Amino acid sequence: MKASELLRKLERMGIDTIAGVPDSTLKQFCDGVQTYQGGLKHYVTANEGAAVGLAIGSYLASGRPACIYMQNSGIGNIVNPLASLANRDVYGIPMLFIVGWRGEPGVKDEPQHVFQGKVTCELFETLTVPYSVIDQNTTDGEMDEILREAGKTLGQGDQYAVIVRKGTFEKAEPFVWENGNPMRREEVLGQILRSLPRDAVIVSTTGKISRELYEQSDAIYGDHENLFMTVGGMGHASMIALGIAEKKTDKKVVCIDGDGAVLMHMGALPFIAAQAPDNFYHIVINNQAHESVGAMPTGCRQADFARIAAAAGYRRAERLETMEEVDQVGTWTREEAGPVFWEIPVSLESRVDLGRPKESAGENKERFMKYLG
Repeated sequence: MKASELLRKLERMGIDTIAGVPDSTLKQFCDGVQTYQGGLKHYVTANEGAAVGLAIGSYLASGRPACIYMQNSGIGNIVNPLASLANRDVYGIPMLFIVGWRGEPGVKDEPQHVFQGKVTCELFETLTVPYSVIDQNTTDGEMDEILREAGKTLGQGDQYAVIVRKGTFEKAEPFVWENGNPMRREEVLGQILRSLPRDAVIVSTTGKISRELYEQSDAIYGDHENLFMTVGGMGHASMIALGIAEKKTDKKVVCIDGDGAVLMHMGALPFIAAQAPDNFYHIVINNQAHESVGAMPTGCRQADFARIAAAAGYRRAERLETMEEVDQVGTWTREEAGPVFWEIPVSLESRVDLGRPKESAGENKERFMKYLG
């Protein structure tokens, strides 16, 4: 199936707005959205729930339903606005969901997707949202029939979901762009590790940041026992780090976050600042993109995270733009009281042979807890 063909079909259904958060299973679809020449207005929202809110407002203003795309891990973020606002028992706002199915039973995937994959269909059933599953064998005629059924459902003020299996969309010309930042993320992460106190506790966000820290820590120190990798739950690494910092006041706790993750749950910033943990250090690696799921730009590329953190109440917040400045992170961590925030702009690139953790998530958890004592 070509993404452009599906997008044209959506337009013929009366949809003129598409919003969401990118997903690797939907990589070809997301590339197609970025390069589509039709009449769809496209938004990359901070999280999937925000896309539902935008879809509600768009419908109220135009009477036309919107399409929301996401990874199935984003279902959790849509539950509240879907159940409390869009549902037929409240306002009855129609919208179409296109959902990448990570962790599908019987299909090998990363540990953070396994349970979510098991309950994906069940969650839509619980939410009373009818759905269809499509894959690379879905014919054009079958897709038309699915969208006809979806159109009837939307016409009644309800929602409909299309669950997409891996490999459904044809590979096409990828959407490629550059952010102009000179520093490479993996080199920055290695410099941070070498600079930080060896006994610092590190909590890293989901995606390539955790994978690169895992490999860099093993290469530099021969282990990664002080590293907790938040392999799922995008946007929650900073609150996990705060929970550790509050319990282990004798430890320097460093959260290494991503710009897309911070955008997803930005309310964590003023909350962390309000707790004022003097052993908390927050580093945001900013490449202006959701790189781990296909490098689509975030919808907030202009965001100045250091200024946002300063306004939120962090004791110190700065933007580091050279490797010499990055090298000072360890000194500042040793000498300054937190909470401190550093934003580091990096380029859009990673090694093609970048690995994944060899241990299970449970094994890494046990090793990390043992390190904490």
